Amino acid sequence: MNADLLYQLALTEIPNIGWVQAKILAQHFGEAAKIFKANRSLLEKIEGIGIIRANSIKTFSDFSNAEEEIKFIEKFKIKPLFINDKDYPQRLLNCYDSPTLLFYKGTAGLNAAKIVAIIGTRTHTDYSKKITDDLVEDLSAQDILIISGMAYGVDAIAHKAAVKNNLPTVGVLAHGLDQIYPPQHSSLAKDMLKNGGGLLTEFRSNTKPDKHNFPTRNRVVAAMSDATIVIESGIKGGSMVTAELANGYNKDVFAFPGKVTDSKSAGCNYLIKSNKAMLLTDAQQLMEIMGWEEKKQKTKPKSQKEIFIELSKEEKIIIDILNEKETVHIDEINLRSGLSNSAIAAAILNLELQNVVNGLPGKLYKLQ
Repeated sequence: MNADLLYQLALTEIPNIGWVQAKILAQHFGEAAKIFKANRSLLEKIEGIGIIRANSIKTFSDFSNAEEEIKFIEKFKIKPLFINDKDYPQRLLNCYDSPTLLFYKGTAGLNAAKIVAIIGTRTHTDYSKKITDDLVEDLSAQDILIISGMAYGVDAIAHKAAVKNNLPTVGVLAHGLDQIYPPQHSSLAKDMLKNGGGLLTEFRSNTKPDKHNFPTRNRVVAAMSDATIVIESGIKGGSMVTAELANGYNKDVFAFPGKVTDSKSAGCNYLIKSNKAMLLTDAQQLMEIMGWEEKKQKTKPKSQKEIFIELSKEEKIIIDILNEKETVHIDEINLRSGLSNSAIAAAILNLELQNVVNGLPGKLYKLQ
């Protein structure tokens, strides 16, 4: 077990220290223990911390809750993921309200190359069940991780379809890992784990699935995914909250349309009408828009222009990142390059003009 875990858990308990401040401190100190051991004057000088929060850190002394949680983590072989952990879902780091600490049970990689969130109403119809089943089946030939919220309706259908088609699927929970909610999905959770999936939460053990936890959970679903797909939804509800969050995180949102007279499709129709979601009809369309189609290997040699092109330092950094895989999302370039947004934008534009880099739908980039 990580020796720093006690301090990581304690960091989430300090008054006046929320997600944003915890991220600032983690980026500054690296290890949680160093935050607690830092002198007061240093803490006060950190932008976003100040005198009051520095005082909250220095006066914190009750580690009993953290010690109890470590016992639970060790007993049930839970994997804690601190915000600096290499296995922490990297897509979350691009959001201002990234969870400080996550708890994970499972084997699916949370940094899979392609992650799709499938969400929808709890009171599904035959229409949404067929769409969900068909969509997941058609995606099963791809290396895609399916995530959802383990709720009744479309969420559960998506998880079950993923298991049936041997796709890894992760359920993001609004409670601790000592329970499954709804309890009727306990066997589904076991099937997901056996199939190489997982269960993920930012909530500690003994945290009940209270109403206010679900919007908090929804932001993780939205932020972790490359594409959020709303299958069927009324004009209000958790799916609409998740879709709005995904839009706020600059993620791609899709919705399947329904009859204009059907209240259970009113949310999807509204998202499409208001340009908050792209109209989706099938898996092939999703693959095309996201730039996930398998392309035939290019055999033609690079032109003299491409070979002898002079690159700036910033352009070389981006080229090195793009060289590692076929397509790279702009969020990953932002995260790994260490460059400012304006420097990245200028470098990518220049590379596109010189036919070195090609921009794809879904904010993806690849080498020509």
